[in-house]
Amino acid sequence: MESLEKQLNHACKLADEQGGGVLVITEGVFGMAGDLGHLADIVEFKKKYPFRILIDDAHGFGTMGAHGRGTAEHYGVIDQIDVIFDAFAKSMASIGGVVSSEPEIIDHLKCNMRSQIYAKSLPLPLVIGNQKRLDLIKAHPEYREHLWEVVNALQGGLKAEGFNIGVTESPVTPVFFEGGVNEGTNVVVDLRENYGIFCSIVTYPVIPKGQLMLRIIPTASHTLDHVKRTIDVFKEVKKKLDAGFYEGAIQDMNVFKRAQIKR
Repeated sequence: MESLEKQLNHACKLADEQGGGVLVITEGVFGMAGDLGHLADIVEFKKKYPFRILIDDAHGFGTMGAHGRGTAEHYGVIDQIDVIFDAFAKSMASIGGVVSSEPEIIDHLKCNMRSQIYAKSLPLPLVIGNQKRLDLIKAHPEYREHLWEVVNALQGGLKAEGFNIGVTESPVTPVFFEGGVNEGTNVVVDLRENYGIFCSIVTYPVIPKGQLMLRIIPTASHTLDHVKRTIDVFKEVKKKLDAGFYEGAIQDMNVFKRAQIKR
C-alpha cells in the first residue's frame, strides 16, 4: 500500500500536468498464490486521489463473496470498483469472459478494443451455456458452500500435516516443496499416472530457484473423501521427494509405473 500511494501521488500529478486520468489495475484473487488483492485498502485512496480501479477477478467470480459476485463483494466495495473483468474459464468451466462497468466505458471498449474489432464474438451456444451457468451460480448457493467446505478441509488438512500452502485466502491452493524443474515434472507425472491426481506445477522464474509449487484448485464436485485421499497421497509423494526418488532426468510414465510395481 505504501508503494501504491507513492505511485498514485506521482501519477495523479502527471495527469494534472499533462491531462488524462489514472487507472489502478489489480487482481481480485491472485491466481498463483491464492491471496487477495487489498481492494478495501485500495479504494480508501479514492478519498485522497482521483483514479479509477480495474480488477481482474477471474478466480474470484463465482467463488468469493456471499453471493459469488467476487472479491469486491467479499470486501463490500462493489460500488467503488470502476471496471470488473470476470472470466468464464474458472468457476463456469467454460470459455469467454465479461467486462462490467458504466455504459460509457463499455461503449468505449466496444469501439476501441482490438479483441472486439479484429476477433469474432463467442459462438451462440457458448453464450447460452454461460447464461445457464450463471443461473446455476445464482440459484444454487449450496454449490459454493460445499466448495468452501472442501477448500477449508483441504487447506486445513495440508497445514495440519506440515505442508506449506503460503498465504492463500481462496480456493486456489499452492503447496510448496524444495526441488528443481525436473523433479517437479516427475512429481506431476507420478501424481497423474499413478495416483489419479492432476495439479499444475509452477517453477522458476515464477517462484525462486530451488522451489516447486504444486497448484491445486478444488471444485464443488469434489468430496471430503477426495480431500483425505489427496492429503494422504501428498504425504507419500513428499517422502519420495525427500528420498530423491524424483531426481535426475525427466522420466516417462512407464518408469514410474515400474517403480510402483516394485514397491
